[in-house]
Amino acid sequence: MLTRREFLPLAAGSTLLTASTLLAADAGPGSVMPTIGKVTDTPLPTNGMVTSGHYVPPYRFGLGGVAAGNGFAAMSDEAAETLMEASWAAGVRYFDTSPWYGLGLSERRFGRFLHNHKPQDYVISTKVGRILKATKTPPKALWQEPSPFSYTYDYTAEGTRRSIEDSLQRLGVSQIDIVFIHDLSPDNDDMKERWTEYFDIAQKGAMPELTRMREEGIIKAWGFGVNRPEPALRAVEVADPDLFLLACQYSLIDHEQAVEKTFPVLEKKGVSVVVGAPLVAGYLAGRDRYLYSGTIPDGAAQKREKLTKVATDFGIDLRTASLQFAAASKIVSAIIPGARTAEQVKANVDSMKVMIPTGFWDELRKQGLISKSATTSDATS
Repeated sequence: MLTRREFLPLAAGSTLLTASTLLAADAGPGSVMPTIGKVTDTPLPTNGMVTSGHYVPPYRFGLGGVAAGNGFAAMSDEAAETLMEASWAAGVRYFDTSPWYGLGLSERRFGRFLHNHKPQDYVISTKVGRILKATKTPPKALWQEPSPFSYTYDYTAEGTRRSIEDSLQRLGVSQIDIVFIHDLSPDNDDMKERWTEYFDIAQKGAMPELTRMREEGIIKAWGFGVNRPEPALRAVEVADPDLFLLACQYSLIDHEQAVEKTFPVLEKKGVSVVVGAPLVAGYLAGRDRYLYSGTIPDGAAQKREKLTKVATDFGIDLRTASLQFAAASKIVSAIIPGARTAEQVKANVDSMKVMIPTGFWDELRKQGLISKSATTSDATS
């Protein structure tokens, strides 16, 4: 293993890449933080034999579909196709999408590429909870130039089955591997404190229906895709989900609640976690955007600066540290960072192959920048 002293900040041209210059590199949509460190030729990580009884995706690294749904900024169909081609060429075989992303746009773009590949060669997950309906005035959301649809929430058994059938048609593929009950959560502005009412509907409808579809072999697994832990923690008490897509909850900059409270409960139930937004919607890759609300929490900028400083001192970049941190926990079965361009997805893949220097994680613990209970790739915790 290489030690800290063997890694010095690298130069790009004649400019020294310091913490300040890396964080100042935000050039808007499609910008890429430089990859720093030794990129090995190892393949992307996979999951071995699973004995828990619950489905685990074979691939530990995937592509999130928000950008393909014109999240934050519009992209062309051609750009989306290029993104998918680059992802496949880089070894990505897990793809996550949703009817919500661009109001069907992400599913159509993913399916346009994936229907030319054998279903046994990749894993795809999508979501249920919203039924799309044609309209001339799509609702305002984070989608730029979305498809001409509105939506209604439907967590009933009938709505769940219809949603999956609609997704199969938009995707144009023969199967969906994983289905997540989407955005049934107190952070959903359409629900807020009424989320428990929607949960009760899903408990009687969507959850048993997805269990039946799993038993019928129509899907392989189901769970919840949410930005808060409460729905997941409640679901394992009343149903038999396989895994959860937990977005906005586990990242290098914010992970204490997940480590201390959420993960231990889920681990006892034998279910795994797919980490969404491991880069905090770009914040840990140099963007001045924190998750999906646009509000940067107090203290986040200072903590990011400190994290970047340590990473730079050890000769790696913050994106690399962030992605490898998110993937290290034994309860995590996959991470699905988003990407808008071929360059971004290649950079994300390269980050998974960078050798993290000895002592890096210990230094973060020493400075109080990560939880002492968090699992890291050095397997010292």
